[in-house]
Amino acid sequence: MTSETSEIRPAVVFDNVSKAFGSKQILRDISFAVPAGRALCILGRSGTGKSVTLKLLMSLIKPDHGKIWVEGDEITRLNEAGLSKVRRKMGFLFQDAALFDSLTLYENLALPLHRLTTKSQDEIDATIDNVLSQVGLAGDKQKMPVSLSGGMRKRAGLARALVLEPRILLADEPSSGLDRITAAEIDELLIRQKTQHQTTVMVVTHDVHGARSVGDLFAVFDKGSLAAFGAAAEVEQSENETARRLISEY
Repeated sequence: MTSETSEIRPAVVFDNVSKAFGSKQILRDISFAVPAGRALCILGRSGTGKSVTLKLLMSLIKPDHGKIWVEGDEITRLNEAGLSKVRRKMGFLFQDAALFDSLTLYENLALPLHRLTTKSQDEIDATIDNVLSQVGLAGDKQKMPVSLSGGMRKRAGLARALVLEPRILLADEPSSGLDRITAAEIDELLIRQKTQHQTTVMVVTHDVHGARSVGDLFAVFDKGSLAAFGAAAEVEQSENETARRLISEY
């Protein structure tokens, strides 16, 4: 990690990270840093390694070479116990919300609190009520996932990602399958999480319109490489044609 990177105290750093599956090179020498409390939107066409980047950050898979830091911890060197502590800092909003269909919304949120915290039952109830209020589902905690609309499921998935009060929020295609109005509501929730709670947000998305609303920084992936990185105005001036076109498609 360079002295410049250390000075800005980023929440996340990728340093020359590469990943291949068999003979297929997915990521090639990816380097970027995300300052704490800022939002990075990762753009690129399908198959360019966007979701793989989030999986590497969660240590669900390991890079072939390169280093990754999360709030100063080099996770590529940690054992499983150390990785578990780092993962506790992160919440993940999956494309499909990742809810247990056999549990109520309340039970879905209570499960990680019972397993991973020492909160009392009253504290768990208060935490769940607070998170559901944040995402606009205060009156729905006894509903089953099957009874929730697509937008409500996304909100429920976000609530589950936030229930452990993560310092870093990862979202994989948060507006996928949603109409524009509902997608904008999800975008607003991500913005609120960043501005009101100083959460670092990383979003993988094909929705450039939403990305322009949420993101402070943008990383554009092209054929496994980082084609451009920076604020929207910087990406718009990139030498890479794919990056210029993607950031402007809204």
